[in-house]
Amino acid sequence: MELKRLVEKARELRTSDVHLIVNCPPMLRIDGNLQPLADFPVLKSDDIVSMFNEISSSEQQEQFQKKSELDFAYSISDGWRIRCNAYKQQGVTSMAIRLLPSNIPNVDDLGLPNVCKELITRPRGLVIITGPTGSGKSTSLAAMIQYLNNTERRHIVTIEDPVEYIHPNIKCAVSQRELAVDTDSFASALKYVLRQDPDVILVGEMRDSETASAVLTVAETGHLVLSTGHAPSAAQSVERIVDLFPPHERPMAQTRLASVLLGVLCQVLVPRAKQGRIAAIEIMLANPAIKNLIREGKIHLIPNTIRTHSQAGMQMLDEALVKLYQKGTITWESVMAFCQDKAEVEKLTTGKIPH
Repeated sequence: MELKRLVEKARELRTSDVHLIVNCPPMLRIDGNLQPLADFPVLKSDDIVSMFNEISSSEQQEQFQKKSELDFAYSISDGWRIRCNAYKQQGVTSMAIRLLPSNIPNVDDLGLPNVCKELITRPRGLVIITGPTGSGKSTSLAAMIQYLNNTERRHIVTIEDPVEYIHPNIKCAVSQRELAVDTDSFASALKYVLRQDPDVILVGEMRDSETASAVLTVAETGHLVLSTGHAPSAAQSVERIVDLFPPHERPMAQTRLASVLLGVLCQVLVPRAKQGRIAAIEIMLANPAIKNLIREGKIHLIPNTIRTHSQAGMQMLDEALVKLYQKGTITWESVMAFCQDKAEVEKLTTGKIPH
């Protein structure tokens, strides 16, 4: 069984992810739901190893044998790429594959709010996109960078694990660095990035205190920095960044974060009423009220501040869901499935539950 043929079939079915697990047919995630690929046989261990070897280099195979897990990307055809995670389960090789389209997505086509365009064109500061795994964070970031690439002349340096979307040099010069290929770690790359004359820096993820501290330092030097997280809300994203630091360093981390933060976008992918999925996005903008709460460690007050500053462009996730429902983009069932506070949603819809 050829992996390339399997990916081509998955593309035809508008698949976002493919899962290859022993004693199971290939499983496809389509519009958020997992289903077996029809007419494909149950996978054996040798099948998955063969497909892994088909798209990996000898160095990657050696690394996988040592660590039993590996992240890497691979170009299939027509500009399409896949992001792969190879891992061991019950002693045998398995793979999770994310399909990346050949065309870099457009901010408007994705239905992203205009604040995405506003934030990516700011000259300095820190922007964080957060949400659960598979919520479209990388796609939103790629769309924002593509918007900047088409509108302004800047040097963009990305540090990714692995490189997902390949950005052409349109108006911007784009340098894309991959962990284990072009640099040892996020922290190591950030140590030298200022010597590369960047205007915008994308850091794939803040995984530890060393990377988080380096991100804040770069943002403090007057650059625009973008990064991602996995928190389910904007407030929790702030909390998780601060918690990366040792307890005695957290007050200073709060102060540093408050001084450079521009905003946090927290998104989930919700099924459209007809076909496909759309991002519902919580928006927290770092105005003086938000900055004060971060500085003072009063993170639990952030949600209420977001609610009371809607005129400034902020919105809670539940508000985003209700707006999408009122436009007819998503169903009421999806609102109920993805909302954080059902009572709040009912208030937003004047207490009437639609049918």
